[in-house]
Amino acid sequence: MKIYFLGTNGWYSSPTGDTPCILIDSKDRYIIFDAGNGIYKIDKYIKEDKPIHLYLSHFHIDHISGLHILGKFNFKQGIDIYFAKGRKKDFETFVNPPYTIGIVNLKTKIRLHELEEGDNMRKLFHGFDNHGFKVILEGKSVVYSGDTKIVPNGLLLASGADLLIHECSNIVSPNPDAWGHTDPIQTAQFAKDANVKQLVMTHFGASLYDTLEKRKETEKKARKIFPNTVVATDGLVLEF
Repeated sequence: MKIYFLGTNGWYSSPTGDTPCILIDSKDRYIIFDAGNGIYKIDKYIKEDKPIHLYLSHFHIDHISGLHILGKFNFKQGIDIYFAKGRKKDFETFVNPPYTIGIVNLKTKIRLHELEEGDNMRKLFHGFDNHGFKVILEGKSVVYSGDTKIVPNGLLLASGADLLIHECSNIVSPNPDAWGHTDPIQTAQFAKDANVKQLVMTHFGASLYDTLEKRKETEKKARKIFPNTVVATDGLVLEF
């Protein structure tokens, strides 16, 4: 499978990248994690009529701003969109007038699914209710954190994963961290504690990581703790 990092910034798009969106092209389906501005690029890669599943970790604008771009696409198979139970109203508010053209006017059919918390989705900690996801693709487990600080539920979700895609918004996190983000030391230690096989760090705070060189410094810090760490940038393609 191939994993395309289409948006790797947190908070806002800048010369270092777009806001969060990751596309996975697996044998039998496409997986999209979050719908930041980077989602406008997905039609460059979605060329087959395999099912498309979009998972939304939470409803902060940097993770859903790309939903207004849905009108650009015409995928005949439609898109199945997944989020935590109780968030359907939030989704429908944002993708209907006066904010966008509305679900009924999209060329691509949208199907909505509310998920119960369980082994493949866990509530983490970030502002107002973020959820992380685990998907099994081609016999491998991929875990996506959304935005969060390190919490026990995250360890339950990520334990033993083949690939952990985790946020790294901070250069150094405040203590206490009331908002809920992580830094490279925390993220790498979490990957080690969760016994994952590979870590990709993404969602770099746009105001803190204002150059890609700062991301590279972060990669060096993380690799001292968890050597199999990669720092994501827009355009990174990971064959997995």
